[in-house]
Formats: sequence, C-alpha cells, structure tokens
Amino acid sequence: MNKPRFQARTLFLLAYIVFALLPIYWMVNMSFKTNAEIVSSFSFFPQHFTWDNYKTIFTDPSWYSGYINSLIYVAINTVISISVALPAAYAFSRYSFLGDKHVFFWLLTNRMTPPAVFLLPFFQLYTTVGLMDTHIAVALAHLLFNVPLAVWILEGFMSGIPREIDETAYIDGYSFPRFFAMIFLPLIKAGVGVAAFFCFMFSWVELLLARTLTSVNAKPIVATMTRTVSASGMDWATLAAAGVLTIVPGAIVIWFVRNYIAKGFAMGRV
Repeated sequence: MNKPRFQARTLFLLAYIVFALLPIYWMVNMSFKTNAEIVSSFSFFPQHFTWDNYKTIFTDPSWYSGYINSLIYVAINTVISISVALPAAYAFSRYSFLGDKHVFFWLLTNRMTPPAVFLLPFFQLYTTVGLMDTHIAVALAHLLFNVPLAVWILEGFMSGIPREIDETAYIDGYSFPRFFAMIFLPLIKAGVGVAAFFCFMFSWVELLLARTLTSVNAKPIVATMTRTVSASGMDWATLAAAGVLTIVPGAIVIWFVRNYIAKGFAMGRV
C-alpha cells in the first residue's frame, strides 16, 4: 500500500528538481557556447566549448566593475541594516510603549511597498545632495526595505530569549553594551545570519533602484546585464556567463547560513 505512494512521491520530487534546475543548467550550458551556436542550433551540450565569455567578463572593466560595485553597496547595506535593526528589534521584543504595535506594522508596510513608489523621491533627493551614482546612494535606498525585514526577523528570535537572562546579567553587574555583545548577541546569532542573508539577497538582485540611482561609477552588475544589446544583436553567451557568476555570491551566502535559515523557518519568522 505504501510502496506506490512512495514511488509517486519520489517521481514528483525528481520532476520538481529537474524543473527547478533546468533553467540554471541551460544558462550554464549557454555560457560555454558562442553566440552563433546559441542562435543557430538547439543542443543540451556545447558543440564548440569555449571559455571566451568568462574571459570577457574578467577582462572587460564594464563587466567586472559591475560585480565589484554590487558587492560594495550590498556589503554596506547589510552591515548598516543589521546594525540599525538590532537595537530596534530589542526594543520591540523587550519593551512596551505607546504605539509600539502600530510602529511595528508601519515598518512592515514599508517593506511591502514596491520600490517604484520611492524611485522619484530618491532620485530628486540624491540629485540635490550630490549622492547620485555612488555606492552609498543605493545602500541607503535599500535600507528602506531591508531594515523592516531585519527588524521583523530579529524581533522573532529575540522574543524567544527569556527576559530572565537580561535581568540576571544586570544583577551580575553587566552594562547593557557588554551584556548585548557578550551574552545576548551570541544567543541570536542564528537570527542575525538569517536577517543578513535576506538583506544581502534583496540588495543583490534588486534592479530598479540600483539602475536608476547609478550610471557609471557605481553601476551594478544587474544594470550591466540589461545593457548587452549592440549593433550585432544580443550578446547571449556573455549574458549567460554573467548570470552564472551572479548566482555564485548568493550560493556562497546560502551555504554559510543554510542552518540558520532552517532555524528561522522553524521559529516561524521566515
């Protein structure tokens, strides 16, 4: 009785894995082909294997500078988001104040708002203060979306820590900064990892704000990948290679925080 059900479940999982991995495999497959082969034939394996597409990305400043710019503003945003969210989440988890639930809900509504809504205000503000086409411009713009998410995730982890730990530390003579850094922060390191992961992923893949607020000096890789059309047509091969390399940082981050993400799902905050 259970064997057919088990086989059906296995077949379903295999079909789902193939369906999910097929686009990634096809992009990797295209990255080792030439443009002529991509547009002229259909094949599951490169007929004329080449590394030229990856060489183009690593040797052309217009390509590799996009990865560097993206990593810079993503790192800045992630550090600032977590630094701002930690004390805010602690306040929401430990104290009750007038309008606390309304403020918490307001933070979440900011996260739900499409980035296009804030595009014009950011553009006019940064043009006025001279922040256009800088890494800090994109990093600050992404704070509007990442800080509420980080606060929401961290508040869930902090609420699971008993308040008695705080009281015991104060009785033992710990100052708040010392208690937070030496005792409390290690207890919620899983939450910090989960929050940092989601902040990183949003900033890494976000296109609209990153493309509008930059032009040359801080143009990210997601903007560079949308400008691969030339007089000879779309450079499919180089675009596929760039896509493969774009997946790598996210995959590395997922590898390091995979256990924390699982814990975040278990605690119901992800």
